[in-house]
Amino acid sequence: MRKQQKPADCLEVRALPRDRSKGILRLGGITVPCSLGRSGILIRKKEGDGGTPAGRFGLLHVYYRPDRHLPPATRLPVERLTPGSGWCDDPGHARYNRPVDLPFAASHEKMWREDRLYDIVVVLDCNLLPAVKGKGSAIFFHIAREDYRPTEGCVAVAPDHMRLILSRIGPAAEMLIRA
Repeated sequence: MRKQQKPADCLEVRALPRDRSKGILRLGGITVPCSLGRSGILIRKKEGDGGTPAGRFGLLHVYYRPDRHLPPATRLPVERLTPGSGWCDDPGHARYNRPVDLPFAASHEKMWREDRLYDIVVVLDCNLLPAVKGKGSAIFFHIAREDYRPTEGCVAVAPDHMRLILSRIGPAAEMLIRA
């Protein structure tokens, strides 16, 4: 039987056997460490479970902090964050798992953060169209903490690795997260 080939723009993510909240990300000949959700990679993702969802997700577009960096070099669509950028994580709201403008009354994530985690953030096509209530929201590819502490369910890499990866991928890029 012939092994299915991965597309050239496929970022493959796997957890490390000794620590499910840490992993490796591969893109062609590039292999870098990454942090994952505190619950590791999960096949059945639910809102608030701390898991990184298993699956294949398109990389849709990039947000960045213009006050801290120039836009990353990439062929993906790029958009500036503002202090009013948010993302709805309230499963009961009509804007669940969608960008929102702040202030916003329902539960949400602030995209303009004091830490550096969202200095560059890539929206993954995870539970978006349509968004199924309670199946997870704000699943991003973003900047890792220096010590690679777990995320809330995202995949995160070092800033230099993020810029390198973004420079190598195009609009058909996908992230394959393997359980």
